[in-house]
Amino acid sequence: MALIRPLRGITPIIGKGTFVAETAVIIGDVVTGEGCSIWYGVVLRGDVNSIRIGRGVNIQDGSVLHTLYEKSTIEIGDDVSIGHNVTVHGAKICDSALIGMGAVVLDHAVVGEGAIVAAGSVVLAGTQVEAGSIYAGVPARFVKKVAPGQASEINRKIARNYHMYASWYENGGEV
Repeated sequence: MALIRPLRGITPIIGKGTFVAETAVIIGDVVTGEGCSIWYGVVLRGDVNSIRIGRGVNIQDGSVLHTLYEKSTIEIGDDVSIGHNVTVHGAKICDSALIGMGAVVLDHAVVGEGAIVAAGSVVLAGTQVEAGSIYAGVPARFVKKVAPGQASEINRKIARNYHMYASWYENGGEV
């Protein structure tokens, strides 16, 4: 069973229909929307400030979300995919964005709607990732725009797939 722990008088709130893997850790001021999936080894550490997660978000294996005490919060929109082993520290991720495996997104960065942060990239503090664009590298820089709505639709499809994968676990492994 996942560790879901109140801290400083604040209990995490997990949205209806959210899958939380047995080895996930959710602490303190964390609120998730409905239909999310929080996978194995994920840590949502709302001990020093708030973490707000929208509907249909998937946070994949090994990712860590944390903030700065009294200085930054995390806001994640709807239908966002946070890839394996991602670190999000005090940033805002807008609707239908995708953060690639192993990426790091630092304090006060904003990842725009439908944007893609490539695997292994580092989005520096305060960076504004343009909506509907791809950013890559260390530090992450603009690569290209994608056709209007294309990235958002692809990213929403990935998020829906993770909702399906979570349902496999919810049904005792039966499809």
